Amino acid sequence: MSDAQIRPAGQDDIPAIVAMLADDPLGAERESPGDLAPYTTAYRRLADDPHQHLVVAVRDSRVVGTLQLTVIPGLSRRGATRAVIEAVRVHADERGSGLGTQLIEWAVEEARRQGCGLVQLTSDATRTDAHRFYERLGFTASHVGFKLSI
Repeated sequence: MSDAQIRPAGQDDIPAIVAMLADDPLGAERESPGDLAPYTTAYRRLADDPHQHLVVAVRDSRVVGTLQLTVIPGLSRRGATRAVIEAVRVHADERGSGLGTQLIEWAVEEARRQGCGLVQLTSDATRTDAHRFYERLGFTASHVGFKLSI
């Protein structure tokens, strides 16, 4: 199992986070690691919102993983609060180390601590390895997700 420390992301972590977001075929098309200004603006919005939890996994003083956990109060499911996991990334040379499992387990435990009754996530339809990973951790592919770029 991974022995990384999971902590809230700081503004100084933005370059490492963006590099991981861009380090795959999908991310390479939609991320711009050469221009960190929009990420810095987004970071400030996340940091100011108590329902947003952007975290990094650090090993040997190096950022090696990240995810965002959003806590959403709601009326459905008898007023259940839910958590959404987004932007899970593990540095390429850390994949297979157990770090992804450690990150997801942290997110589920934090959601539980925050009183959530449900944890959900989406994964691009082409990420079949990620689908197997999430299913192994107990997630079920129970819904079809839709996105609209605006």
